[in-house]
Amino acid sequence: MTEVELRGWRPDDMSVVLDAFSSPDMAEQAARPIDNAQAALEWMGVWGFRDDARAFAVVSNGEVVGNVAVSNIDAHGTGWVSYWTLPRARGRGVAVAATRKVAEWAFGERGLFRLELGHRVSNAASCAVATRAGFLPEGIERAKGSYEGVRYDVERHARLATD
Repeated sequence: MTEVELRGWRPDDMSVVLDAFSSPDMAEQAARPIDNAQAALEWMGVWGFRDDARAFAVVSNGEVVGNVAVSNIDAHGTGWVSYWTLPRARGRGVAVAATRKVAEWAFGERGLFRLELGHRVSNAASCAVATRAGFLPEGIERAKGSYEGVRYDVERHARLATD
């Protein structure tokens, strides 16, 4: 298993965020373009001011290579997990290790009971991350996601504190 460390985002991580969001598959994942220093700093800063969320920089071998987050934490003890890695870090188990570690944080420190995540049904890599991190598939949400005006079916996965 790949070893990762989770820590808060820092201003000196700005180049990692810019690098990540310059990848074509990541550009559409943010609410607005993350294409300059100010946008990257704002993206990192937003996570620090939310009561319903926490994002972590994923560090592997001393280098920040991704992000993992729990957001939309609600009164039912449920949160939404998201993750990404830089293209050069993919295929090494980094996202799986980070997703497992953020689940431990969410269940242990934050006291959540249920974590959910979703991915386009065509995204086999994200499905593999979810499954390997212990998130069981729960079903298909038809036409849930919309990217550049195209609707996509999303497969939802979940992991419980009791799993």
